[in-house]
Amino acid sequence: MKKLILSLALCCAATNFFAQNADPAQLVNEGKAALEAKNYQEAYTKFSTYLTQTNNQDSVIAFNCGVCADKIKKPAEALKYFDIAVQKKYNLANAYIGKAGALKDLKKNEEYVATLKEGLEANPGNKTLTKMYATYYVNQGILAQRSKKVNEAEEAFKQALTIQPENINALNSLGSLYYSQGANTLKTDAEKAKVEFKEAKEYLDKLIPLLSAGSPAQKKMMDNAKTMLNFIDSQLK
Repeated sequence: MKKLILSLALCCAATNFFAQNADPAQLVNEGKAALEAKNYQEAYTKFSTYLTQTNNQDSVIAFNCGVCADKIKKPAEALKYFDIAVQKKYNLANAYIGKAGALKDLKKNEEYVATLKEGLEANPGNKTLTKMYATYYVNQGILAQRSKKVNEAEEAFKQALTIQPENINALNSLGSLYYSQGANTLKTDAEKAKVEFKEAKEYLDKLIPLLSAGSPAQKKMMDNAKTMLNFIDSQLK
């Protein structure tokens, strides 16, 4: 039995030795072939072995290794390799997107937000990073609203609009929030309600031109916005 265990240990050691000392060019070629075949586990193994051999100096392969790690649900490894690509400024916007996605999967929210902010500073106007960053604040606003933290919700939605002025969900959320406040305030303070209705109208007026009647969800949003605007107009006359 001891001989069998020793034999198995030697086999594993030999396998690791040959893997770590495989020809780097061959590892890259085999990794690329596996990636093209969508065999992400195989591609990850080849690329990560190559990168270990070469001290993580190849930014292109590091990025591809990050993609493979993401595909096989290894967020910690994806984070490591996308970060290498970021540091070496390879495919920078997508490297930041991949890094942020890995941080989100790891539930590292503070680092996630910081990475999106940093990514946008390095890639101004990138649509995907902008959407991800704004969406984070929209979601924070929704969570705050559910917890009856109206002021926090308001600030979060406004932060989303600072990042992405035409964010449909933020505009709709703020319009609805101020409309609800106005409707509740109307029972006791008509003048204050008018102020809140005017704020609701401001966001709803910006929202409606952005909506598509061809999308069921957006059509419903449009109909709701128009209903709210009609009521607001009747109160502001």
